[in-house]
Amino acid sequence: MSDTQTLVDGKATATAPHAHTAISTAGLLIALGIIYGDIGTSPLYVMKAIVPEVITQDLVYGGISAVLWTLTLQTTIKYVLLTLNADNNGEGGIFSLYALVRRRGAWLSAVAIIGGAALLADGVITPPISVSSAIEGLEAVYPGIPTMYIVIAILCGLFLLQSFGTQIVGKAFGPIMFLWFTMLAVLGVHGIVQHPEILKAINPYYAYNMLVNTPGGFWLLGAVFLCTTGAEALYSDLGHCGKGNIRISWVFVKACLLLNYFGQGGWLVSHAGEQLNGRNPFFALMPEWFLLIGIGIATIAAIIASQALITGSFTLVAEAIRLNMWPKVRLNYPTDVKGQLYVPSMNRLLLLGCIAVVLYFQRSEHMEAAYGLAITITMLMTTLLLSMWLRAKRAPMALIALFVLVYGGIEGSFLVANLIKFPHGGWVSVAISLCLISVMYIWMRAYFIKRRLTEFVKIEPYMDALKELSNDETVPKYATHLVFMSSAERQSEIESKIIYSIFQKRPKRADIYWFVHVDTTDEPYTMEYKVTELAQNDAFRVTFRLGFRVEQRINLYFRKVVEDLVRNKEVDITSRYESLSKQHVTGDFRFVVLEKFLSVENELPFVENLVMQAYFYIKQFIASEDKYFGLDTSSVKIEKVPLIITPTRNVSLKRVY
Repeated sequence: MSDTQTLVDGKATATAPHAHTAISTAGLLIALGIIYGDIGTSPLYVMKAIVPEVITQDLVYGGISAVLWTLTLQTTIKYVLLTLNADNNGEGGIFSLYALVRRRGAWLSAVAIIGGAALLADGVITPPISVSSAIEGLEAVYPGIPTMYIVIAILCGLFLLQSFGTQIVGKAFGPIMFLWFTMLAVLGVHGIVQHPEILKAINPYYAYNMLVNTPGGFWLLGAVFLCTTGAEALYSDLGHCGKGNIRISWVFVKACLLLNYFGQGGWLVSHAGEQLNGRNPFFALMPEWFLLIGIGIATIAAIIASQALITGSFTLVAEAIRLNMWPKVRLNYPTDVKGQLYVPSMNRLLLLGCIAVVLYFQRSEHMEAAYGLAITITMLMTTLLLSMWLRAKRAPMALIALFVLVYGGIEGSFLVANLIKFPHGGWVSVAISLCLISVMYIWMRAYFIKRRLTEFVKIEPYMDALKELSNDETVPKYATHLVFMSSAERQSEIESKIIYSIFQKRPKRADIYWFVHVDTTDEPYTMEYKVTELAQNDAFRVTFRLGFRVEQRINLYFRKVVEDLVRNKEVDITSRYESLSKQHVTGDFRFVVLEKFLSVENELPFVENLVMQAYFYIKQFIASEDKYFGLDTSSVKIEKVPLIITPTRNVSLKRVY
């Protein structure tokens, strides 16, 4: 019995990965609500970052031109037209892309770790800067208002709501963001009317002139880059909306963004020679009677942008866990909606990080220094992975070289320009990224160390002894069905520690022994299982093949497998106790999870010793593996087993009399 089957039964079924790939009005609204929050709120702070206190015409024209061509080259061509094609069964994002190409070189894991960590670091900076930029607009109406505390209150409320899911609120995201982008366009037209000549900034010469002839012009690329920081979200949320909906909705979004940027440029040029004095050109476009309404809409849009980043961070962590790049922390699924994921530990870390950023920088203009540096690194890593994907697709080498040269040059320039921010706050995002990179490196390195040195034995020689133990009535029965979680990839092998647990560490007599292995696939939504009968009606191995985006509810899936086997009369799960068998009572199931700890009997190489010490230090702060696998805690036994990575050398002991 070795057929591979698919799990399709109610909750055990993964949501269809292409739910929104068909182009539709609903799909376009969903795209507006989910993926454009970050890039859509950039007009709140981009021009304020580009233009210093004194407004000059060359700077405004150059800044608007640079924004236009950045959105065109970076967002439209690289992400919307090229990168969206690199979908993993309809899913996108840096880890989905890594899963497509990781077999082409072990070094690619470092690229994915750096890019993923930088993207998570961006998730700590984006909510504070978006919400702060919106709330600070209140100062035009209420001078001296303590905006910092309002921002912290909004962020706390936002993070506290995460555990309930965003199913109801999510339905309103699309219409609200449509209203936001429409407002951007209308305000932009109002600004363009003040100085129609601003449309000449379409000419890329003005961007070139700013970068080359304006003193310090090149370093302004760090501010210009803020207009495209949300481009990575377009790719990460590909599975929610589908490339068709993203590409069509982007035409509308880009038009609205550009109209607003040009409108801000028109307002700025009409005030050339003046000083901004803390004024935000975005809010300056608004008529006085509309200011409070506009600030309200901007605040809601900023909250939606923050929500999208938080949800994206949860998805990123879940993918990293299944790719063995992050500790197996507890994952919750508050609703049945696809993508609705809640990671309690990450929620707390993000909340603390966001509050710390607000308290440290206090003002959005100060946060701009920390913003952009991390996401530039993510984009560079995506470019590297995308070039490997193009090679896998047998694209012409000349085309691949041109792609790497053009986008390596563009993103390299943005990175160099952003480095000037490092002493002024950029170090914050770099420090956060380095912490996350360290955790990911430790977890992945420890995984390979354990896998390489864990002892596996052939399971076949133990089958006769297993059947004898099952029938030995002198040994108290441990469970009717005893289920072991196994990491052995070959179905003919088993960990020696499991054999030790069954026969020596309190002999565990059971009617049927089950060995369950979970294999994470490179496809996002695989849900298959394979059953191998090791000993007739006495021992079975179940191998689950689950995609890296599938919820690991092993308790539920295993029950579904057993039901299928019973229905096909391949196994009898009735209790073998004589009194209970007459009543056709189903036997109990008990799971055993082996939890390793670092033995003192080791002589490790220096680096591996540091990695493993750090690994077990982090491990003590996270939930045990049974919670990650979704096992019923009332029927789980956790057994501590020593992990002896390298045996100590022979010790000379002298016997005395």
